[in-house]
Amino acid sequence: MTPELPPTGPVTLPEMPTVETAPPSPWSFRDLGLFIGLGTLAFLLSYITTTAVVLVLAYSRRPSTPLGSQYGIFTSLLFMLVFYLFLFGAVYALVAIRGRLPFLQALKWRKIAPAKALGYFVAGLVLAVAVQLAPVVFPDQANFPLQQLFSSPAVAYALGAFAVLLAPFMEELIFRGVLFAIFEDQIGLRFAIITTAVLFTAMHIPEYLGAWNHIFLLLIVGLVFSFARGLTGSLVPSVLLHAAYNLCQVGLLFIATDHFHNFQSTLLR
Repeated sequence: MTPELPPTGPVTLPEMPTVETAPPSPWSFRDLGLFIGLGTLAFLLSYITTTAVVLVLAYSRRPSTPLGSQYGIFTSLLFMLVFYLFLFGAVYALVAIRGRLPFLQALKWRKIAPAKALGYFVAGLVLAVAVQLAPVVFPDQANFPLQQLFSSPAVAYALGAFAVLLAPFMEELIFRGVLFAIFEDQIGLRFAIITTAVLFTAMHIPEYLGAWNHIFLLLIVGLVFSFARGLTGSLVPSVLLHAAYNLCQVGLLFIATDHFHNFQSTLLR
């Protein structure tokens, strides 16, 4: 006689506890203080590094070889290259200190569809043309510091490459990346849009000193970049707008100056 087995039913496994992922902590004014401190350190390191390179080049050259008037311009470009390198490291360190999110994700670098990316790039080109065609509203001057830098084809190519390949990403990383995130989380979206546009314009005032119409138009451009960042919640559109804008400006200058050989009339804004 075989013993009867108890009736079997569906086997239910115990529920596994769900692990809730904590939302990323908002950016704070403490992060702003850290960014300013790390940025100051990056500036000092860049100054020391650039000075060391310049001294080495100065002592290694032949005594009969003149440094030339363009030496200072290339030195300034070298400083900016080194500064942006150290500043990128400072931003990376800031994100690492905060933890929680990967570097690009923390700065709202979100992929967008290729069609939308092309649309933002074309919008940047259109914006540059619109700026060139804009009427004069404020007192302006034709010869401002930035135009004076374009003194030879070699300098123009170097400045153009810097303006198209490096400046858009780094400037957007600073203004529409770190600063925008801090102001948006601590104060609000509207404040972030306006303030980052104003700070972006203020950084460029030494380049356009005296050319107040150019500065006003640059403020409009900065507002467009900030609006793109605020409306999409992504850093990518403002980078694309900025890169296309600078590319168009350099291209127009290239055409207007006979391939960087005649700087009597420039169109930079």
